[in-house]
Amino acid sequence: MHEYIDAKGRGTILQPGNRFEQHSVELDPAAFEEIAAVDEDFQPSRPETQHIADDTQSIITQNQSPDLGFSHSLNPYRGCEHGCSYCYARPYHEYLGYNAGLDFETKLMVKHRAPELLARELSKKSWQPTCLVCSGVTDCYQPIEREYQLTRQCLEVLRDFRNPVGIVTKNALVTRDIDILSDLSHFDASVVAISLTSLDSDLAGQLEPRASRPAARLAAIEKLSAAGVPVGISVAPIIPGINDHEIPAILEAAKERGASFARYTVLRLPYGVKDVFEDWLERHFPERKDLVLGRIREMRGGKLNDSSYRTRMGGQGIIADQIGTMFRVTRHRLGYEGSARTLDSSHFRRCIPGQMEFGF
Repeated sequence: MHEYIDAKGRGTILQPGNRFEQHSVELDPAAFEEIAAVDEDFQPSRPETQHIADDTQSIITQNQSPDLGFSHSLNPYRGCEHGCSYCYARPYHEYLGYNAGLDFETKLMVKHRAPELLARELSKKSWQPTCLVCSGVTDCYQPIEREYQLTRQCLEVLRDFRNPVGIVTKNALVTRDIDILSDLSHFDASVVAISLTSLDSDLAGQLEPRASRPAARLAAIEKLSAAGVPVGISVAPIIPGINDHEIPAILEAAKERGASFARYTVLRLPYGVKDVFEDWLERHFPERKDLVLGRIREMRGGKLNDSSYRTRMGGQGIIADQIGTMFRVTRHRLGYEGSARTLDSSHFRRCIPGQMEFGF
């Protein structure tokens, strides 16, 4: 099947079965071979990206996870066109009836009413102002944001209410909204973490085919810092045997451009992500596949994934300890803050959607 699907610009071409569905469709490679044998002009099919309206009735999501560092998040999109082969959010697409493979990066759900819903929820007397994180699951600055600008519209709502926001992204498009983020920073109400896995443009292109290249992300850090927007670096995920050796260089490059805090996570492979990532290794690093998977198992108690809150972000064992030590020593040497600053909710003001501010 792989031979007859054009994988250019995609993190995966796998279409694994949905764990919630009893039936799935699997393409027969023999059928493609028969067509190619009689049609010399036969070309591999190129998966198209679909934008599907998401008629959600709420936009703010709560979580009880003690290791995430935030309790509320929002995102105008489900699925992600960046196509990161390792993305832990891929299995969420299975709740929508799709698969965690190619569907995740080609069937994108668009919450057209996101700004309206956000304004409505922040206007409620029951809303207790707290930091909202954008990209708690999929990236709010993925390529379709250029067309819909829903993230920007949500930021405009947050600026009106002066509700603090934290952004995590691997797309330099975030700099388009420096004006809003800068306004919020005057009230200690904005912070941005740029996610960067590698300084190697070729490797980044293989890992994250439709995300901004490393140089553009570093430039985004510099622009945000120059505008007074608190910005840091997230080295995520760290994949042993692939990019772990780059930790010092990534932290140094980000610090030179104005990053003030740094954090990391190690690779997680829940549910269908395991299949997608294994296929990625087979296509790009077949000679390292056994080594990488073996080191992941060493960090995950002999398995490819460990979802327990205590260890899922940093892993456990000797390899995880080595990664953590290298990161912390380098972070300390470069003078990074230990974590992002705490944002201020005291300037929140409740507004009436569609009208001028209601109060201060």
